[in-house]
Amino acid sequence: MVDEKGMDFPVSWDELHRTARALAYRLDSLGPFKGIVAITRGGLVPAAIVARELEVRLVDTVCISTYNHKDMGEANILKGIDGDGDGWLIIDDLVDTGKTAKIVREMLPKAHFATVYAKPAGRPLVDTFVTEVSQDTWILFPWDVELAYAKPIRARSGGK
Repeated sequence: MVDEKGMDFPVSWDELHRTARALAYRLDSLGPFKGIVAITRGGLVPAAIVARELEVRLVDTVCISTYNHKDMGEANILKGIDGDGDGWLIIDDLVDTGKTAKIVREMLPKAHFATVYAKPAGRPLVDTFVTEVSQDTWILFPWDVELAYAKPIRARSGGK
């Protein structure tokens, strides 16, 4: 489905779980880590999966608000974190424009930054990711959607 932001990319719970485990697999040889810093809210679910797979028990959060649905606004730091990040792993669901990533990188410059998905504009700011999507793709995470009837493709295109 295409909207004003480009192509929608729906992600199921199973797919997210599988991809977050793939991220953990890539990160395993880089540890052990002192702990994980999840970027809320999107990083919470992948951080829980990665923490389980890497057997990391210490999980903290950095809380930054930048989006209101699909509209990006000003970054609002709701909760920061102490230290320089040495030995820590930062987890987020997605790096998009890099706005949030830049803030977290400044907070924790020595941490390893990993995301499940990366877009080209933000990709240089992360150390590890699993899937790259185009900049105009809008990822529909499972916590943001609900099941509903979908018209057949032919019906959506007007029968062309």
